[in-house]
Amino acid sequence: MQNLPTTLPDWLAMLETRHSETQINMGLDRVQAVKARMQLAFSCPVIMVAGTNGKGSTCAMLESVLLRAGYKVGLYIKPHFLDFNERARVLGEMASDEQLVASFNAVEAVRGDTPLTYFEFTTLAILHLLSNAQLDVAILEVGLGGRLDAVNVIDADVAIVTSVDIDHTDYLGDTREAIGFEKAGIFRPGKAAICSDPVPPQSLIDHAAAIGADLWLMGRDFNYSGDKQQWNYGGREQRRNSLAYPSLRGANQILNATAVLAALEVLKLSLPVGAQEVRTGLVTVELPGRFQVLPGRPSVILDVAHNPHAASALNQNLGNMGFHPYTYAVFGSMQDKDIDGVLAAMSEHVDHWCLAGLPSPRAATASELAAKVQIMLEDKPDSGEHTVSVFDDPAQAFANAMSRAGENDRIVVFGSFLTVAGVMKARKSSLH
Repeated sequence: MQNLPTTLPDWLAMLETRHSETQINMGLDRVQAVKARMQLAFSCPVIMVAGTNGKGSTCAMLESVLLRAGYKVGLYIKPHFLDFNERARVLGEMASDEQLVASFNAVEAVRGDTPLTYFEFTTLAILHLLSNAQLDVAILEVGLGGRLDAVNVIDADVAIVTSVDIDHTDYLGDTREAIGFEKAGIFRPGKAAICSDPVPPQSLIDHAAAIGADLWLMGRDFNYSGDKQQWNYGGREQRRNSLAYPSLRGANQILNATAVLAALEVLKLSLPVGAQEVRTGLVTVELPGRFQVLPGRPSVILDVAHNPHAASALNQNLGNMGFHPYTYAVFGSMQDKDIDGVLAAMSEHVDHWCLAGLPSPRAATASELAAKVQIMLEDKPDSGEHTVSVFDDPAQAFANAMSRAGENDRIVVFGSFLTVAGVMKARKSSLH
């Protein structure tokens, strides 16, 4: 038996090297087997959230409202920006290194010779940590897809699918119908299945019917109405009026907030939540990297938009921000994304492109991104002056944008999580 790591960084380093040998092998058999040996189970309601975009925001709003209502809330959310500990939260606080190491040990103790990927191993560890935390409610964010995601070894009492769009085509298929079927894999017979996508794929509706899930559709079972000041929720039996808009900025957040209130309506007997707690929870919620506007000038916006659906939402949000003479974009992306679609969605507002390489073998190089931007700019010749620059990493790209931008300009950092994380790290070290 090899000596196990005793610190979180050492554990993560070991799992990284081990992970390169364990291929992503779609299927839940291995995770199910280890879960059974761990006797992993939740004794509280579980809310599971999947979707192409909006998962993190929906989880953060649920956590914020339920914490305001006095419940002991656990959250599994990913990926992380600066510290792995961001992925596991109990009562709104990140898990400690010691808690995570203890849970890694618990997985390793029963794993035997079952190979697990980095994501499967860490998911089981965090599920173990949360299931032992005497929670009132657990909120679990699904990583990729739904049906075959490691989180899906848990049976959710309420499952939410936020939006269905094209992403991760290698694993999930390249149509909304194929992807909708994968996301619907988190639904369970007899349990509430909430979809806040206003145009849900038929495959999702059919799968819910086939397994006998209780499907809640936006516009049919729950909806919202509102004016500039406030909005109202209407569900099957519950109405909530005069709500403040969520503090998370952006056009899609009202859809996410509506799904949150539908989930709370489903759980109203086991987890009652009052009107004031809903209002305060929605107003105080914070989530890094989702149309996050940093204080100071020039304006800096961080957004993990890395597919066309998210990029067009970001573009719309930029359009609602008021006038800025110039917009600088710091952008880096994984190779397997629809980069052309993302660039096209963002082209309306960006004047100066600062393109960054990323610390991943799966990333597109800055010069590959630059070639795509040049082609896009040639297709719209009358769009004014543009510059395109390439950098080794997001920190250098951001430093360049900061050095060139005037105080009334804005810098939007978007694309892969690694792009936003690279800029967050650089800002953090420059503040110290």
